[in-house]
Amino acid sequence: MREFDLYEPMVNWLKQYLEGKYKNCEIFVEDTHSQRLDRALHKYGIINDLATGVDIQIDVLGIVRKNESYKLFFIEAKITKLTLRDLGQLWAYCKLIDPEEAFLLTSESFGSLNKILRTFGREDLLDFGNGKKIKKMKVGIWNVARNNIDYMTLIPQ
Repeated sequence: MREFDLYEPMVNWLKQYLEGKYKNCEIFVEDTHSQRLDRALHKYGIINDLATGVDIQIDVLGIVRKNESYKLFFIEAKITKLTLRDLGQLWAYCKLIDPEEAFLLTSESFGSLNKILRTFGREDLLDFGNGKKIKKMKVGIWNVARNNIDYMTLIPQ
């Protein structure tokens, strides 16, 4: 399996997730792994100065738009055991862009993040936001057979 093989099922999952959560909104979800975030947003008329000219490439991008306001959703996909580097990559994107929600999903296992998040309980490492509202990245296992998140593995619950 290649990481690329996860993108389409994750696009489908995120689209369903957002449609269930945000009624009466425009919802766009796409595989953006091969393009910079600023260019992907530009297609939808969204200009984010923090993303402009910065090499941020989100694997799966979700956009919920109502009138002139919008919310962003990120998925970073992995086919390997998760590492602190994987978490750090998504964390940096989240600190810069402040999406509504962000997911780090792997088809393998939590790897070294298991010790950090479960054994030591360091869920504070998942925190991001603008200071007024603290959000948490969600980390979990992607069930390839079901093309869905294994919700029993999701941190935080």
